[in-house]
Amino acid sequence: MKTYSNEALRTVALQTIGLNEPRQTIKPTLAEMNDMVNRLGAVQIDTLQMVHRAQYLTLWSRLGNYDTSLFDMLCGDSSDHTLYEGWFHCACYIPLSEYRYEMVRQRAARDNGHHWYSDWSKEEKNRQKMADVLQLIREQGEITTASLEGEKTKFATWWDWRPEKMALEHLWTYGDLMIARRDKFRKVYDLTEKLLPTYVDVTEPTEEERNRHWIVDGVKRLGVCSPKTAGDYTHMPRGKVHPIVKQLLKDGSLQEIIGLTSTGAETLLIHPENIDLLEKAEDGQLKATRTTFLNPFDNLWWSLGRDELFWGFKQRLEAYTPAAKRIYGYYCFPILHKGKLIGRFDPKLDRKQGILNILSFYLEPGISLSELDLAEIAIVFRDFMAFHNAKEIVFHRSSPAEIGKRLMDAIK
Repeated sequence: MKTYSNEALRTVALQTIGLNEPRQTIKPTLAEMNDMVNRLGAVQIDTLQMVHRAQYLTLWSRLGNYDTSLFDMLCGDSSDHTLYEGWFHCACYIPLSEYRYEMVRQRAARDNGHHWYSDWSKEEKNRQKMADVLQLIREQGEITTASLEGEKTKFATWWDWRPEKMALEHLWTYGDLMIARRDKFRKVYDLTEKLLPTYVDVTEPTEEERNRHWIVDGVKRLGVCSPKTAGDYTHMPRGKVHPIVKQLLKDGSLQEIIGLTSTGAETLLIHPENIDLLEKAEDGQLKATRTTFLNPFDNLWWSLGRDELFWGFKQRLEAYTPAAKRIYGYYCFPILHKGKLIGRFDPKLDRKQGILNILSFYLEPGISLSELDLAEIAIVFRDFMAFHNAKEIVFHRSSPAEIGKRLMDAIK
């Protein structure tokens, strides 16, 4: 069997996930944003906002500077909305075309309880709380947790939620409610029957059909991955994935290839539609040319361990690591440059002053940057600044020590 180069593997992985397109010189349209989310299958939502939140950054990495209010229109209750908020890899914005596959999870939660707090929904007073909240929304319309009066005591969970919040989250998990929009990042809940467009397919698949769809679709979007990570795109338990992958290989829905990784030649998975891309990458007809920055929740990281397997690079989110134990910083962005992950930086936006602070900047061992490399990275930094309405950038610490000054000079 033919063995594909590591460079070809990386190129395909970047191409299929939208990280190898030429950088746009004009702001993307609403349709282009929608097309990109459909290409990705979902974008992860996160609360951290040292700079923009993750859901905005994932699109920026691919499309460049854009108006985030347009993206909000795709996710909200406007006539343009084509995405909904649900559970995919984690909490994500997901194309409405995928809604029917979430119905399997909704039914399981309703029948068996939510796996994080299943005991709560078994108590009669809590079931009544859910019924009361649902009736209130039927009568009064959309609602937020803050607008609900009720008990002041909180439920003893990691989230420390009030019973009213628990009721809303259960009803959302069950599919009775959807998130109409976010108001200053607070969820606004309303009835699914009101928010879900009538054109959306609500034919519920079996769990087996859902699992096959998720694995085939995930491998297609990942481009190339190891068999054990075939279900990682939707966080499927790996114990369930192996027998399904065997069947998908048998019926030709997926194929095996041999590729060179950081640990040597390995058997990998690929979707049949991506074979042509792989051949072009191997022949040099398709090359990785894009320079961009990637947030810690970017879809590229959704195949766990592939950063090390393909790039020899360990992606780290250290926001939840004690400060004294952090190696690189609180919220580091890896730097993608022409198919390689060459370094990372830890940004913090001073919104009042309009200053983008780069608290630390690190190049990977053995990486040196030419003036042309610096110029290309500087272009991306300028776009990153524009995206955040930053007028100034300051590098506080860098390794090598001189690289921060060289970059600041190139950005000016």
